[in-house]
Amino acid sequence: MIRFNQLCKWYKTRSGRNYVFRDLMLDLPMDKSIGVIGRNGAGKSTLIRMIGGAEMPNSGTIESPLRISWPLGLQGGVQGSMSGRENARFIARIHGIRDTRLMENRVDDFAEIGQYFDEPMKTYSSGMRARVMLGITVALDFDFDVLLIDEITAVGDAAFRAKGEKMLKEKFSATKVIMVNHSLDQLKKFCEAGLLINNGSLSYFDNIDDAIAVYNS
Repeated sequence: MIRFNQLCKWYKTRSGRNYVFRDLMLDLPMDKSIGVIGRNGAGKSTLIRMIGGAEMPNSGTIESPLRISWPLGLQGGVQGSMSGRENARFIARIHGIRDTRLMENRVDDFAEIGQYFDEPMKTYSSGMRARVMLGITVALDFDFDVLLIDEITAVGDAAFRAKGEKMLKEKFSATKVIMVNHSLDQLKKFCEAGLLINNGSLSYFDNIDDAIAVYNS
């Protein structure tokens, strides 16, 4: 379970505070993989980053006894001025791995971006960034209860997407995932339950089809 307790997240704007979430109270069961659904700007990536500890709420807490991964995605969780290799090394070290060379090599082999693996990620195309983040995800040998995935299955050519989906399905067989993806079809491939974000509130659905139906309505 992941518990949101009086959670508030806001950003400063010229007109004052812009609240993404206000006083969230929810116990999120983690017996199923969960697809996060909401319109653009609803706070899907912000929620993933807070659950993973890459971003802090302004007030309130997120509590869980589970082992949760660093957020892995196109919108956050990596440092653009660092290379793909350096980001892989950083994420490995966050999770206590000192000798990161094996993981770096596995990500390099999976991503298939050649010399760009040692260039800053801010110079990458969205497809190259997705390749590296997918590589990091499948290379993680840590014993997580929950993997946090943000959009990394959404881009890339058909052959690479098929390769990534196969590897992710194998990995998700041993853990649960909280996934953000603009493609509802992608969410249905990997997730059984849904979490709908609407006007700063969260609604949990035990069946992702029900969450999608409410979102579409």
